[in-house]
Amino acid sequence: MLAQLQTIMLQAAPGGGGAFQLIFLVGMIAVMYFFMIRPQAKRAKEQKKFAETIGVGEHIITTAGIHGTIRRSNEDGTLQIEVHHGTFMTIERSAVSMEMTNAYRKKSATPVAVEDKK
Repeated sequence: MLAQLQTIMLQAAPGGGGAFQLIFLVGMIAVMYFFMIRPQAKRAKEQKKFAETIGVGEHIITTAGIHGTIRRSNEDGTLQIEVHHGTFMTIERSAVSMEMTNAYRKKSATPVAVEDKK
């Protein structure tokens, strides 16, 4: 009985090529890491660094698309932003998507050409 079981196991064992499959699998995992996981981790690290450096008076856009100006940075990791004159919102520091202060400065410094239509 034991001899028959061993014979069946030997017949069912796959032929060569196991090393190639292992190398192929490791290669696929390496490709996924370098093209998907690593860049995403790098972007997350840059976003975290950006969120820590923004300060009072800067014009920002949140991840929800809300535009505002930072008026106060709270100790609990939140920001108070002014979205309209006298209208304030409290948001998480991590919810800031972009800083637009430089874009607003460039926009206000560029003279607007007005065409006279007749």
